[in-house]
Amino acid sequence: MAFDSKAHGFLPDSGFVSRETWDRLRVHADLVRKWQSSINLISPKTLPDLWERHVLDSLQLFRLRPDPLTWIDMGSGAGFPGLVTAICLTDLDAGWVHLVESNNKKAAFLRQVISKTGARASVHPMRMEAMHGELGDVEAISARALASLPELLEYAAPFASKNPALELWFHKGMDYPGEVRSARDLWGFDLIEHQSLARDGSAILQISNLSKRN
Repeated sequence: MAFDSKAHGFLPDSGFVSRETWDRLRVHADLVRKWQSSINLISPKTLPDLWERHVLDSLQLFRLRPDPLTWIDMGSGAGFPGLVTAICLTDLDAGWVHLVESNNKKAAFLRQVISKTGARASVHPMRMEAMHGELGDVEAISARALASLPELLEYAAPFASKNPALELWFHKGMDYPGEVRSARDLWGFDLIEHQSLARDGSAILQISNLSKRN
């Protein structure tokens, strides 16, 4: 597992996460490789770069928001970023991540990782639209490689109406400026762009104060 200089702040000796959590992240990555042969968890072409492309990218979220929040992770798939966040929360012994994944096989994968790592998470095998009213207070929502920004905001809107302080954290690729412009035609929101350490030109979008335009 080789990392470039941008990743040094995430390594175990940096103190960002404990060595125990680092070991749990290894278990997660090993299970992705094991299950990838039977279900398509990630793009096959990214498997050789699993740590840099997926784990490091997901770790950035917890570095930006290292607090014991109650999260929803939409379309969790292989667990990036939601399961990585849940594994990091084991260091705090607080906070929780609700992993929403409608594909039953992927949901089974997520449950196995939780069983093997003790990640602070639960799995909800349903579509995001069905989650409204299922949970209590939710403080933050994350998503990665799931849908366009306007669609993500539509999914998040019912939770924002219940909690005006809701935070949205979305990993986006190089075309994210166009998605932001499209979203602003429909929604009002505050935005902070965090440039990715994992992929040049990509970003993590921090969104708050979401409201539908008339």
